[in-house]
Amino acid sequence: MAQKKAKPEDLADLSFEQAIDELNKVVAQIEDGRVPLQDCIDQYERGMALIRHCRTILQAAEKRIEQIAADQKKPAETPRLDDEKKDAKNPSEKPEEELF
Repeated sequence: MAQKKAKPEDLADLSFEQAIDELNKVVAQIEDGRVPLQDCIDQYERGMALIRHCRTILQAAEKRIEQIAADQKKPAETPRLDDEKKDAKNPSEKPEEELF
């Protein structure tokens, strides 16, 4: 039985894992060789849409991982704990304007 053509909104709701699972089913049906030619073509088209969807998800994940890694390389913007303790112990060492 032929599946309906893949609509972009159909794919948008699929997780990566769901798309891979469906892609494996599509490949199995095509490799089985018992489906009519038109159904094979429809399944192939669905498979290609699933591959594009998976690539999009993977690219987004890669960008997110790169961002996380870049954030880890940035120097800390908050003062170190040692500096905070030193400032708390010696408030007289701060300039006068900071005391008030």
